[in-house]
Amino acid sequence: MLKLPYHGRYDYSPIVKRPAYDWPGGKRLAVCVALNIEHFAYAGGLGHSLSHELPQPDPRTFAWRDYGNRVGVWRLLDALDEFALPACHLMNTTVFDYAPQIAPAIMARGDEFVGHGRTNAERQGQMWEDDERRLIETVRDTIAQRTGKAPRGWMGPWMSSSAHTPDLLQEAGFTYVMEWPTDDQPIWMRTRSGRIMLVPYSLEINDSPQILVRHHTPEQFRDFIIGQFEEMLRLSEKQPLVCAIELHTMIFGHPYRLRCLRQALKHIADHPRRDRVWFTRPGEVYDHCAGLPAGIVPGG
Repeated sequence: MLKLPYHGRYDYSPIVKRPAYDWPGGKRLAVCVALNIEHFAYAGGLGHSLSHELPQPDPRTFAWRDYGNRVGVWRLLDALDEFALPACHLMNTTVFDYAPQIAPAIMARGDEFVGHGRTNAERQGQMWEDDERRLIETVRDTIAQRTGKAPRGWMGPWMSSSAHTPDLLQEAGFTYVMEWPTDDQPIWMRTRSGRIMLVPYSLEINDSPQILVRHHTPEQFRDFIIGQFEEMLRLSEKQPLVCAIELHTMIFGHPYRLRCLRQALKHIADHPRRDRVWFTRPGEVYDHCAGLPAGIVPGG
């Protein structure tokens, strides 16, 4: 029998064959909004781009990214406040010094910080193991020092992951990861020292690939969010699901895109069946699932 290489982190589990459970309060669909807040090097390193990058130095592209920290993040936080939606924030630790007003605004909302590397000008997947360990520990310690609380979740810059990343995260005290878009429910992943939970993060309801790579319009992305929410709400009558919505400050922080995002958020927040919806953060999803009886959450 042909056996393909496999990562060994989790076993195959068909979603239609799993035990049923509820979210808190008997709710069925968890909605998690994730805001990516990123800082990039000037004239070097990796970076998102709306069009073809120019030879370095490229102030046009750097400034477009920088708009997210100067303007976009504040527009998006206002939109989340308008509809009373909680969120998690995947924030590079260099943002603490570069844009020091952002972290206090997030903390005032009671939102959650998720480890997201030092900067999106680098990615960790090709690092040597000891270097990656130092990166993870530095991010953990920086967030703990600046916010008073160590992060429990991790999303690598560019969703990058090495063969050792889940092991290093579990050993550094992280309890969940988000960079494997493999399921609509949380699952347990194996590590060499125990287990770590995979909380859903969407590569589809994510403005970076949809807008920057596939060139969809803001109106189309609005419809993607609404369509995903409505169909998942229907499907959640059979089993609990996580509807993950992923945003970047330099993309949907621009007013004409923001207008479409606000329409989607209003649709969700004012939905007539919102009594079936749990508006939450990934750390709370972890807490609920980690407290369920053994065998309910697949894996581990």
